[in-house]
Amino acid sequence: MARLPAIFFGHGNPMNALYDNVFTNAWSALGARIPRPRAILAVSAHWYLPGTHVTAMARPRTIHDFGGFPRELYDVQYPAPGDPALASRVQELLAPVAAVSRDEHWGLDHGTWSVLVHAYPDADVPVVQLAIDETQAPDFHYELGKRLAPLRDEGVLIAGSGNVVHNLHAYAWGRHASHQFDWALRFEARARELLAAHDHGPLIDYESMGEDAVLSVPTPEHYLPLLYVAATQHADETATFPVEGGDGGSISMLSVQIG
Repeated sequence: MARLPAIFFGHGNPMNALYDNVFTNAWSALGARIPRPRAILAVSAHWYLPGTHVTAMARPRTIHDFGGFPRELYDVQYPAPGDPALASRVQELLAPVAAVSRDEHWGLDHGTWSVLVHAYPDADVPVVQLAIDETQAPDFHYELGKRLAPLRDEGVLIAGSGNVVHNLHAYAWGRHASHQFDWALRFEARARELLAAHDHGPLIDYESMGEDAVLSVPTPEHYLPLLYVAATQHADETATFPVEGGDGGSISMLSVQIG
């Protein structure tokens, strides 16, 4: 079986689930271009809580984990099946460093389905979500990503969903500016350089990158899915950037493809 890529999606505004724009068109193209996975393991910024959990139900629900959006967004359903066997495999791979509990309640949050509704619109690829343990440091999450890397050779697409730059306090509400602030552009550019060079140390210790990092990653939940994806990179693999751009000045929509 050919090794599947790992992809970090910059998911941005939940309304992208309904939009036909440069970002959603690129997500659709990605889904059509890469080999069809037998399953997807999603690491979403929006399942961020104490402990490491994995969805283990046969039919995960579609979670509308947001407020204040149009009714049509709450009507979106993404009825992809789950994959309890994949959940068990994740537990096995992570057992040396994380006690992973099987979750029968969470389902698929918008970090996952707002992207997959474009990449796999038929919702016919099984999806399992992995929670991000908010009590752990970035190096812990990178280590989990390394341990999950064998899944890429088992027909599983590892899909992180967040944003390299995500600062809602600085967001240009109402203007939806595509031009990013200078500090956001600098941090994104540095992250791209490091990924292209397979130099992950500064990405793990991102706070060492100074004020640009403080502004770009004021809280870690949207950034950490990138580490799960980057950690799967093999020595002979390159990082490419199939989706570029920004939203509101302070949100990077950059996507990263490993392999």
